[in-house]
Order: sequence, then C-alpha cells, then structure tokens
Amino acid sequence: MAPVTGTLVLAGTPIGDIADAPPRLAAELQSADVVAAEDTRRLRGLTRALGIHTSGRVVSYFEGNESARTPELVEALVGGARVLLVTDAGMPSVSDPGYRLVAAAVEEGVRVTAVPGPSAVLTALALSGLPVDRFCFEGFLPRKAGERLGRLREVADERRTLVYFEAPHRLDDTLAAMAEVFGADRRAAVCRELTKTYEEVKRGPLADLAAWAAEGVRGEITVVVEGAPETGPAALDAEELVRRVRVREEAGERRKEAIAAVAAEAGLPKREVFDAVVAAKNAAAQDPGKAARGPGNGKELI
Repeated sequence: MAPVTGTLVLAGTPIGDIADAPPRLAAELQSADVVAAEDTRRLRGLTRALGIHTSGRVVSYFEGNESARTPELVEALVGGARVLLVTDAGMPSVSDPGYRLVAAAVEEGVRVTAVPGPSAVLTALALSGLPVDRFCFEGFLPRKAGERLGRLREVADERRTLVYFEAPHRLDDTLAAMAEVFGADRRAAVCRELTKTYEEVKRGPLADLAAWAAEGVRGEITVVVEGAPETGPAALDAEELVRRVRVREEAGERRKEAIAAVAAEAGLPKREVFDAVVAAKNAAAQDPGKAARGPGNGKELI
C-alpha cells in the first residue's frame, strides 16, 4: 500500500474584485497546516478582506526562493501536512510560482488538488470578442527586443488565439512588434485591470492598438491576439508570400528552406513562391527606399 501523505492545495485568488474569491478559499486558509504565499503581505491583506485568520504556519514562496523552499514543503507534505499554495492573483503555476512544487509533490506520490478561482487568461479570452474554441497561453514575452521578435516569429503562423501577459511600460513596444510579425491588421484585444474599478478592454487591429498604447497605459495587462488566418492559395498574394519567407529567414532558416515551407503552407508550387521572392528582390534593387520595405514596418523583405 502507498504511504499516507498530506495534500497540496492550489488555490485561486481574486485578480481584482475581492468578491470573486471562491467560497472554499477562506476555509482552506483557516485550516491549512502550512500556507505558502507568493507575498505574505498580500496574504495578510487577503485574509483581512475575507475577515479570517490563518491558523497554520505561513511561509513565503516566490520566484527567488522556489528552488530552496520546495524541498521543505515537500517534506511537510510527505509528513502528512495540508499545504495551501496561493499567489498574488489568479491560479498558482500559471506564470506564477507553483510548477516546481507540484512536480516535486507528484514525484513523491503526494495528492494534489485545487480550489478553482479567477483567471486573467480565461477572463480576457471571454471578453476579447475573438475565437476561443482553440487558444494557447504564451505568458510574458522576453524583455529584449531581439528575443521578443524571435519568440513572436515562432508563432507567426499559429492559428489558435494567443494570450499574453505584459507589463504596462512595455505594452507599446510589444504591440508594435506583434504588428510587424503578425501583420498590422491582425485583430487583438488589450484587457486592462480586469474585474477592477477601471477595467478596460480595447479592441482593434494591432497597429491601431500599438498607436493607442504609445500614449501610456497603466495597470495589469493581458493581450489576446487573433490566430493566423486559415488562408488558401488564392488568398495569399505575392506580398504575403514574401513576408512569410522573410519571417522564416529572420528566425534562422535558409532561404531555400523558407521558400519550401511557405509553399507547403500555402499549397503552392515552390516555383511560385520563389518567383515572388525574386520579383521583390528586383523591385528592391530598382527602388531601395520603398520596394525593399514591408508594409509599414521599415524592415527589408529580401
């Protein structure tokens, strides 16, 4: 028989409105043997708002001490403790601490359960007005511009709706990079301060949203971006074919490989894509100040 262990409970916390706290959250906070919190000060504010007190030991569990504290918490779990994990907002493990502890607990045969709660990802998806039947969560993009562009190029042809978290001071740069890689007309929604007093959802083409964000945006940000269109051969003009080749080349593919991949995606002969690339190169040679640039992004096509 497997040894009896404690239980790890992942608890969702409000992303804004305290009234969204799941009913079980208060009971779990009061009864847990150990409460591991991303920020113990935020935890105290949460318990005050709920009108409760924790009876168990409270420890911090954040990005800086996850590796060191995980063995301690697993030891408590193996010893029979009920450990409750909460983050500042939303569900643990979703761009927040938790994954290491869950993986270690599972490895030790510890039962892991959850108190479902608010999620900025799902809330933003529901409010975006974009397709939600298939989506993928990409978390935070890299801070450095080159790395950010590289990550976006990896999903340039992703057909599922994309969800990102972003800091307000980087939002304009991120939206501009998305417009460059995904296309200026790709639809998106910027969801700000979800469930809070100044909640706002701004919808529109990426280029328009980038211009709006350049004026300055505050608050917690979730960005939802429409997936790549399911276009057939007739819907892809030469300019789009060349753009797709360029995106692949900038991601590190050789031109021959990029042309073959784009042709396969579009259901076209490789020769047709090759001809479009050559035509764009010739146009660039004749008018380097204009023809060598993609639509509105200032980047060389060839």
